[in-house]
Amino acid sequence: MRYLSTRGETAALAFDDVLLAGLARDGGLYVPETWPRFSAAEWRALRDRPYHEVAFAVLKPYVGGAIADADLARIAKDAYAAFDHPAVAPLKQLDAALWTMELFHGPTLAFKDYALQLVGRLFDHVLAARGARVTIVGATSGDTGPAGIAAVAGSKRVDIVMLHPRGRTSEVQRRQMTTVLAPNVHNVALDGTFDDCQDAVKAMFGDLEFRDRWNLSAVNSINWARVAAQIVYYAHAALALGAPDRAVSFCVPTGNFGNVLAADAARRMGLPIDRLIVATNRNDIVARTILTGTMALEGVAPTISPSMDIQVSSNFERLVFELAGRDGRATAAMMAEFRKTGKFVFPQGLHAALAEGFDAGACGEDDTLATIASIRKATGETIDPHTAVAVHVARRAKSQGPIVVASTAHPAKFPDAVEKATGVRPRLPGFLADLYDRPERATDMPNDVAKLKEFVAARVGAK
Repeated sequence: MRYLSTRGETAALAFDDVLLAGLARDGGLYVPETWPRFSAAEWRALRDRPYHEVAFAVLKPYVGGAIADADLARIAKDAYAAFDHPAVAPLKQLDAALWTMELFHGPTLAFKDYALQLVGRLFDHVLAARGARVTIVGATSGDTGPAGIAAVAGSKRVDIVMLHPRGRTSEVQRRQMTTVLAPNVHNVALDGTFDDCQDAVKAMFGDLEFRDRWNLSAVNSINWARVAAQIVYYAHAALALGAPDRAVSFCVPTGNFGNVLAADAARRMGLPIDRLIVATNRNDIVARTILTGTMALEGVAPTISPSMDIQVSSNFERLVFELAGRDGRATAAMMAEFRKTGKFVFPQGLHAALAEGFDAGACGEDDTLATIASIRKATGETIDPHTAVAVHVARRAKSQGPIVVASTAHPAKFPDAVEKATGVRPRLPGFLADLYDRPERATDMPNDVAKLKEFVAARVGAK
């Protein structure tokens, strides 16, 4: 398996090179040269298999021999061994046709753990084999940061510099980052939005001299390995509900588009997914694009579902590349126009293809709170605000089979919103019970790429 850039201006790379590179040198995102496709018989053979075995089977064609099968199987088994539910990503039924897939049983209580616990081990394996080290530079709207830090904290071959928008994550999300005091972990509280953090990271990658000097890499979903590892839970859920002999739909709360892109990849691999439903909060650029064919920037409004407070969804470029017939120049031109003007109107044919594959909807703050309350009253289950956004949208969607909502975070990560909705404050699991008492370490910084580069050079260069 080789990987191409969505901008079409760099050479194809193998999986291990893509893992370490993160962003392509032409500014594009890596995608598989071809999509692996499983037969119905191959999917059936994975039914009732443990999660780590499904992970090995799904990831093997993407790894393409860059990592030995025995090592990949061991890494997958190790990655999920400590998750606190035997099913790893259990399904729960809310009503006759609606299910949740709980993706918060990892060490930081969010769906990012399902990819990053594996990706962190892949980094260590590949770097050890090469005798190399990297500097991970990442941006987080709340969940990638804790999960990325948890995946590599203490690593002898990785430094991680994580940018989060100051005051725009939940307190639990912030503390899960800033209380990790390992010497290879460097937290930056940026004066700006998540989009500002993401732009700063891309700017550092875009400075090729700086990138090469510090061997920059990524754990954001710009890194293809992140997306590949997320395909697994869609396959696992679909198989549990009868695939490939029954179609399943998924509703995914969406910010940077990586999570729903992984579901689209599962569909390209041959899983019978009826509809992919994109759910956004009031920062609804992705939903508006799907519904209207016009991608237009608006201001980012803080919400009670902060991981979705995004306007520039990086992974959308990967979908644009597919819709444009894998034309790198056309993709680069579309993305350049969007970044220059803040707006892009999809040609009619491209919008029709987009709307054929995806449904979309948005959910406001009052509806988010009402959904949390109604689910608790009807089922006794407590959901977080991001899951509530998706449940609200899924309830209005049409599907030929069951709809599975990606429940992306533990409710205790957003206790204020959940308490406001239900009157009950969710408690953190025992291993995080002292989180509010742990000392914090972070550096406040302005939204200034030059100063951020100085920070990275000083922290990493000191070693």
